[in-house]
Amino acid sequence: MFAMDERGTVLPSSQSDAGAHVNGPATTPDTAIATSAKPSAAGDRYLVGSVSRAMRMVGTVADAPEGLTLTEISRELGMSKSAAHALARTLVAGGYLRTIEPGPRYRPGMELVRLGEAASGSIQVARLCHPVLLELTQLTGLTTRAAISDDGYPVFVDRVDAPGLVRFHTPLGVRELPHTSAAGKAILAALPAAVAERIAAETGLPKRTSNSLRSVTDLLAELEDVRERGYAIDAEEDALGVMCVAATFSDHAGQVAGAVSATGLSGTLQARGVDALAAEVRAAADRVTSLLGGGERSGGLL
Repeated sequence: MFAMDERGTVLPSSQSDAGAHVNGPATTPDTAIATSAKPSAAGDRYLVGSVSRAMRMVGTVADAPEGLTLTEISRELGMSKSAAHALARTLVAGGYLRTIEPGPRYRPGMELVRLGEAASGSIQVARLCHPVLLELTQLTGLTTRAAISDDGYPVFVDRVDAPGLVRFHTPLGVRELPHTSAAGKAILAALPAAVAERIAAETGLPKRTSNSLRSVTDLLAELEDVRERGYAIDAEEDALGVMCVAATFSDHAGQVAGAVSATGLSGTLQARGVDALAAEVRAAADRVTSLLGGGERSGGLL
């Protein structure tokens, strides 16, 4: 993420409240792109052919109410039966397709049901959060966001920009690094320590600024502080000059579901008072908990 004014001038530093994206283990620009990638005519920088064919196969099978035979799949996709068979069996092994008899015929697999439910859930949370974020931005004058917990990683699903010239640009719907994010640290503080330890091993706790947490010991100590005060802070740990405050919300079962965060320039937050802002963010997060059918917060975050 980066901050810029309406004239297009980029402001100092460029990551804010978990601005580095991850899918499980952290990647670098050199390792994130497969060597078989090629430029996409659709405007994306890279298109991986094998992944594209797999997605087309899943979509083609999903569009056939009675399923498709291997011969029908190979004809629809314009590929040899041997190549179609290898790809179909890979998708079956991953749960994205399944086979039925007689035939066999290929049908959508149950993994698609799980992914659909997850996507639907994040959309629902975003809809519930949006009016809360609007009010929080109006109250604080800051950019506000809502993130859901994806196996301990924050995934932002909605954002309301602050009025004025400064904009904090972050994409929605992708995993972010928890250890440099107020929302991420708030979520981790509400989960068992083993989750933080696992994520630290997966990501390697990469350094974003000189303030970034770099060791598991420091991370666990920070999470204990978060539990004690009831909210999390990104003190220029992801971007110099940018601070964030976050608090968690829970679902109907009382489990942490995500976090609400407020982001602004460090001078603005410090002048406003971090504790006062945290109380407003916590109140907003509690409203989301109520909308999700959860109970009142007791004590700190948990």
